[in-house]
Amino acid sequence: MHISHNEDNNLKQLLSFSISYIRSKCGDFDIEGDSDTDIQAKELVFERTRYAYNDAVEYFEDNFLSEINSLSLDIALKEGEPVEGI
Repeated sequence: MHISHNEDNNLKQLLSFSISYIRSKCGDFDIEGDSDTDIQAKELVFERTRYAYNDAVEYFEDNFLSEINSLSLDIALKEGEPVEGI
């Protein structure tokens, strides 16, 4: 990403939207945490932000579906929530 001073607010907004999106799909995580789950979530946030920045967010879910599902399962198991099919 080519970042200039004028794009600071835009990137902050895109990051905020991506955090909300990943939380809605996968569950709660600490964006500043250092657990494996938090790092996976942070990576997905950055990837989704990259897609949004390049006006291609509609392709993100298809391209990262296995990572989204994996993170969702990891968070559910970590929180002790029942997981369907297991």
